[in-house]
Amino acid sequence: MSQPQHFIPQEIIRKKRDGGKLSEAEIQFFVDGITDHSISEGQIAAFAMAVFFQGMSMQERIFLTRAKTHSGHVMDWSKAGLGRPVVDKHSTGGVGDKVSLMLAPIIAACGGAVPMISGRGLGHTGGTLDKLDSVPGYNTSPSPELLMQTIKDVGCAIIGQTEDLAPADKRFYATRDVTATVESIPLITASILSKKLSAGLDALVMDVKFGSGAFKDNYDEAMELARSIVTVANGYGMPTTALLTDMNEVLGKTAGNAIEVRETIDFLTGRNVDARLSEIVIALCAEMLVLTGLADEVSAPHAVTGALSSGTAAAKFAEMITALGGPPDLMANVDQYLPLAPIRRQVIAPKRGYLAKMNVREFGVAVIDLGGGRLRASDEIDHSVGLGDIAGLGAKLGPRNPVATIYAKNNSDADKAENRILSAITISDEAVTVSPVIRARLTKEDL
Repeated sequence: MSQPQHFIPQEIIRKKRDGGKLSEAEIQFFVDGITDHSISEGQIAAFAMAVFFQGMSMQERIFLTRAKTHSGHVMDWSKAGLGRPVVDKHSTGGVGDKVSLMLAPIIAACGGAVPMISGRGLGHTGGTLDKLDSVPGYNTSPSPELLMQTIKDVGCAIIGQTEDLAPADKRFYATRDVTATVESIPLITASILSKKLSAGLDALVMDVKFGSGAFKDNYDEAMELARSIVTVANGYGMPTTALLTDMNEVLGKTAGNAIEVRETIDFLTGRNVDARLSEIVIALCAEMLVLTGLADEVSAPHAVTGALSSGTAAAKFAEMITALGGPPDLMANVDQYLPLAPIRRQVIAPKRGYLAKMNVREFGVAVIDLGGGRLRASDEIDHSVGLGDIAGLGAKLGPRNPVATIYAKNNSDADKAENRILSAITISDEAVTVSPVIRARLTKEDL
């Protein structure tokens, strides 16, 4: 798209600062400048702050999303001969959220193609790529040729963002991260969708989380974000729905890296399945199958459970791991390939009772205390540490029913994590009522 040359960056910033609506050409000009570095970090920061305070109309959000998406390479699967609809899911992040690892092979087993571009963890939420980095040899940055072949042969691949996918967003986000403008819903919307749209998707399902372990702890704010994403994505032309899910307790029974991959394998093979985690996985997968026409609303959940019970989903996970450089016998030898840290300590509640409340963010920070997460993007991660056997809300606690099991590299780290976990829980003498894990479903018809 050729651009008029008369735009001046500071005038675009001024217009947005004063509450004006930007045209598609103005937004395209600004994003082009971010991409080719003709617009400075200071101007990006000023623009982000102007949007933070003045917001953006849904049309402006579509323009920004489109410009960022086309700032680099956009995957085109039309000539790949996949014979499968291309679909993905995105989560806004939470503690113990290993859903992507289960969902991608399930959808592949049901006939979909999932080129999932995932990120690393920063702060209290874990990153899908960090979990996969615990698998020896697994390549999260394959060549375009290997990615294409894996999608064709297996049906799914979970990889990291490459340099040529939505590069404007990468630079824009780095500035937002250091200028206190990350929380802007218009900017979050364009950031998430530009990366997903650059993957050449036919459909997208969003998992928007709320609660003490989520990026947006307030339900109303999470709903606002879900509405924005579903509106913009559908306005762009990509069928998208969203589920709002509760992050007021850890998702599943583990938090960490290798230990979450182990839980994933247990889930896919049926050895150990957490009911709350299963409900979210099945619901998200069903949404993806319906959006792509692979199933209807009645048959979709049955297709998902069938892929699990038949072992087809587990086989797809193993195929993906092997295709991208991991060990072919991972599923049968988890202790060899996914060892846990040597110090194993059960966290026992100070009194008997029922787990009434947990500050889930603190459980995520406990993993960081152990060395399993990052405070800075450059930090190294110990994949062997983490938390297992994490109790859910409503669980009965006592000497034989721990709050969690810590896997640490030394006793000092275990002490710190134990203290943090115990200070993050509330125990009730009476049984407690647990909230449903899926609070709402949002489609374009609901807007």
